[in-house]
Amino acid sequence: MTQPTYAIRCAGESNSFPDAHPFLNDAVDRGTVLVLIGDHSVVRPGDHDHLTILLELGNECLGVHTGEDSGREGSNLIGFSRWRLGTDDPSNLIELVTQPKTLPDAIAAARAVFETAGFQVSVCADRPGRIVDRLIRPQFNLALQALDDGLVSAADLDLCLKLGLGYRRGFIAPLERSGIEHHYDVSLALYEAYARPEFLPARSAAVAKARSLTAVKRKKTDVAMRERGK
Repeated sequence: MTQPTYAIRCAGESNSFPDAHPFLNDAVDRGTVLVLIGDHSVVRPGDHDHLTILLELGNECLGVHTGEDSGREGSNLIGFSRWRLGTDDPSNLIELVTQPKTLPDAIAAARAVFETAGFQVSVCADRPGRIVDRLIRPQFNLALQALDDGLVSAADLDLCLKLGLGYRRGFIAPLERSGIEHHYDVSLALYEAYARPEFLPARSAAVAKARSLTAVKRKKTDVAMRERGK
């Protein structure tokens, strides 16, 4: 296969590419691969003329956009997400989401587009949480629950995780820096999908989410009051 080119269509905010990035700059006007980024992206009828369509996903499954057919679904449409913790910069990992009948040439082209751009690519089935979130969110909840139970301080917990288990940054400091309320959103979505207790957000995550909602309401109220005062 020759190296595929790619075009980008953006609709709304992108969690995978929130800022300028060389991958965005290297897009062409008419590529063999179409990359749809943004939280309002939709697939149009003519898009299927491309070798591959790459659709950015949030917490939802690819099947939400394609429909499902008793395990026979799949085409040249592939989901993708660049893993990101809260407001931190997105990681270098791209999770490609495929279906049972996804075309092999479409997968190969998707891999080539992202790997040529320097990303690490993992291919996974169409499941809520994909790979990383299904593995890491229960661990985050356990760490937060340990704090809620008064078992350990945040600093000592992260020290144990770094020195004892090899987690370079620990858990609590990265969650607090990137916004625990964002962890709440992802973990709650997984809990609603799987109904498994390990995905139920810890108390402190629920508190962080409630505080963030209060802050948003307060900001809207302040803006409204300023507008009335003009």
